[in-house]
Amino acid sequence: MDKHLLKIAGIATLVLLVGCIDNEKPYVEKPAAELYSKGYEHILKNDYKDAAENFDEVERQHPYSEWATRGQLMSSYANYLNGDYDKAIGTLDSFIQLHPGYKHIDYAYYLKSLCYYDRILAVTRDQKNTYEALSALATVVKKFPNTKYGRDAQLKMDLVYDHLAGKEMTVGRYYMRQGFYLPAINRFQTVIDAYQRTTHVPEALHRLVECYLVVGLKKEAQTVAAVLGHNYPGSEWYADTYFILKGEDLRPQWIKVEDGSWVERLMNLRLY
Repeated sequence: MDKHLLKIAGIATLVLLVGCIDNEKPYVEKPAAELYSKGYEHILKNDYKDAAENFDEVERQHPYSEWATRGQLMSSYANYLNGDYDKAIGTLDSFIQLHPGYKHIDYAYYLKSLCYYDRILAVTRDQKNTYEALSALATVVKKFPNTKYGRDAQLKMDLVYDHLAGKEMTVGRYYMRQGFYLPAINRFQTVIDAYQRTTHVPEALHRLVECYLVVGLKKEAQTVAAVLGHNYPGSEWYADTYFILKGEDLRPQWIKVEDGSWVERLMNLRLY
């Protein structure tokens, strides 16, 4: 009886193994150019997952060919289009390490930066991806400053800085609403010091005036208002600041500051 049961179990196992083999895709070797072209066709049809598989197959079947190098880069691109950012980054890291002198290496670095850039979250969320995007974009700008990728990376860096400044402003406004004026002042000062080329600077200056007035530092409020008027005379934020100070003369040339002071640095801001 035991031998009979063992025989049945052996047959069942064999059936399962055969079934698994039947479910696997058969290995069919194809020319590298054909596999690559098939992957490109899938991209044109927006079938990015199938495209990546075809490009990966180029490398698997023809690892030492020029097509394999191209396929690795195109696989990363297909995964990026499909939203598989981690997979794309992993492939790109390998590509950059293996082919540092490749003629399109600038695009590899740029595509990696896009994988981080496209994952930037709203200012109310954690900004880990934002800092990673900034670092990756900075690498592109540093390594390839005079290429189209370097120039576009610089533009995107400006947007990232604006985003980070927006994060600081969001937190600063929250502190103001809660009545925590010192940490609010620190946040707005960070925007002015670290993100001078962003669109948030005029509001940051205005919010500083508001905070200083609330805590009784009228002289400091007037000084910051003068800086705002000097750099953004037509800004709505300056109009608001002028209003809350009730029409006092805040022309910046009347403000005497010490050389090297933070006020002098603010007065010398040169934005866009």
